[in-house]
Amino acid sequence: MLKDYNSTRGPLYMPEYGRNIQRMVAHACTIEDREERNRCARTIIEVMGNLFPELRDTEDSRHKLWDHLAIMSNFQLDIDSPYPMPTPEKIMRKPDRLDYNFHRIRFRHFGSIIERMANATVSMPDLYEQQTAIQSIACSMKRRILMLNKDDISTDDRIFDDLRAMTDGAIYIDEGVTTSNFRPNLTAPDNNNGAGSRKQQQQRQQQQGGGKKNRNQRRNRY
Repeated sequence: MLKDYNSTRGPLYMPEYGRNIQRMVAHACTIEDREERNRCARTIIEVMGNLFPELRDTEDSRHKLWDHLAIMSNFQLDIDSPYPMPTPEKIMRKPDRLDYNFHRIRFRHFGSIIERMANATVSMPDLYEQQTAIQSIACSMKRRILMLNKDDISTDDRIFDDLRAMTDGAIYIDEGVTTSNFRPNLTAPDNNNGAGSRKQQQQRQQQQGGGKKNRNQRRNRY
């Protein structure tokens, strides 16, 4: 008596459903009565849905069960499917080749997005927004360097030199700008309403406080 080995069995087209489902599909292909064959196919679909409930509960996923049934029958099962039966050419068709972008990235550890962001700041018309964007990009660059090497003590000058190299020297960076003490100011300076930089606002407050102190001294004198 020959033993039943996998090498002596028929092909298992979709191993995730198991050998028993494959035998049921093979049996359905041998049924001559079309009505009986359709009823057998619907029963197999219900059993397949019990194995994978996520494919049974939604209408779009249920379409996949009928496609899998056609694949397991090697596209030989002639039934009245509620969906168009797939063809071997459609199922076995290779996907289109992806078009990869092979443009050169000068600073691969920063990535191409950082480089595109740096070049985008060159065309910003507002100088304040440009400086704010440059500082944000510099902070992101420093974080990426620390993620790769926590022991690397990268100076701000080195990061800003990389920013200038990314933009071919077109970027402008104010003196004294650092990444460690950067705090974004969401309110743009407006010279018309008296607002300015943080340093100017502090100087204005000191002047106002000094004037009030002098007035109090003159008042106490009398």
